[in-house]
Amino acid sequence: MATCEVCGNQYGMTFEVHAQGAVHVFDCFACAIHRMAPICEHCRVQIIGQGVEVEGHWYCGAHCARAEGKAGIVDKV
Repeated sequence: MATCEVCGNQYGMTFEVHAQGAVHVFDCFACAIHRMAPICEHCRVQIIGQGVEVEGHWYCGAHCARAEGKAGIVDKV
């Protein structure tokens, strides 16, 4: 059994996420999101969808990017 790196739960059905040269072990998607999802630099929400990256900064959408003074950013629909 492996141990979830977020909640410490020892669980027989953990899974690994390989990202940026590191291996992370989680027991559920909620813990994976908690650890891996970027945070919007304007409203501080965890970005679970695609989000918007502008000049190395992450936002949950174009509205938050524009609120931080980023120009020409639009949401894709």
